[in-house]
Amino acid sequence: MIFKWKRIIWCSLTFITVLALIILLPVQESLHANATMEEQVLVIDAGHGGEDGGAVASNGTAESDINLDIALRLELLASFWGIPTVMTRETAEIHYPDSAETIAAKKKADQNARIALIQNTPGAILMSIHQNFYPSDAPWGIQVFYSTVSGSAELAEITQENMTSQLAPDNRRLAAAIDENIYLMRKVQCPAVLVECGFLSNPKELQKLETEAYRLELAAVLLASYQQYTEGITK
Repeated sequence: MIFKWKRIIWCSLTFITVLALIILLPVQESLHANATMEEQVLVIDAGHGGEDGGAVASNGTAESDINLDIALRLELLASFWGIPTVMTRETAEIHYPDSAETIAAKKKADQNARIALIQNTPGAILMSIHQNFYPSDAPWGIQVFYSTVSGSAELAEITQENMTSQLAPDNRRLAAAIDENIYLMRKVQCPAVLVECGFLSNPKELQKLETEAYRLELAAVLLASYQQYTEGITK
C-alpha cells in the first residue's frame, strides 16, 4: 500500500511538472513539411546499451544506464499526455544477430537495427539521449546537436534554450550541427537531435545525473521541448 501511494504521488508530481513546463514555455512558430502531413511520433533513443556501455565515469557509472533511465522516464511522461512513442531500446540488454561476433560487429548491427526502426516509423521525430565525457573534469554543460534533416535545427534550438533556462542558467553551450561521423544521426531521414545531458567526467554534474529527481527534470524538459516543436509545426 505504501508503494502504491508513493507511485500515485510520484505520478501526480510528474504530471504537474510537465504541465507547468509546457504552459510556461512559449510555442515556437516553426514549420516542417515532412511532419505536418502525418501524426508525429516521438522516437526515444537511449544511446549505447548491451556490450556498448558508452562513456564510464570515474566511479564506474556507465553512460548507457543513465541514458536508459532518462529515456524510460521520458516515455512514461509522454504516455501521460497520450503522445505516441517508439523506443529504440527498453532494457540494458540488446539482442544481437548470431553473425555479429565482435563488439564492433554487434555495435554496427545495433545501430542498423535502430536506423531501420526509425526509418519505418511514419512521422518520426528523434531524440537521442547521451552523456558527454572529457579527459579533464573541468568541462560541463548540456548541449544539443542536430542532423542535416529539415526541422532538426529548430528542435535543437528549442531544446537547448529550454535545457539552459530551466536546468542550467549559467550554461553557455549552444545548439550545434552534429559531427557527420555520428552514423545514426547521419543516416536517419527524420528531424533528429542528440542531447548530451551532461559530462560524466565532471564530478558536480555526475552527482546530479545520478539522482532520480534530476533525471526526471531532464525528461520533463525534453518532453516540453518536443511539445513546443510539434505544436509549432502543426499551426
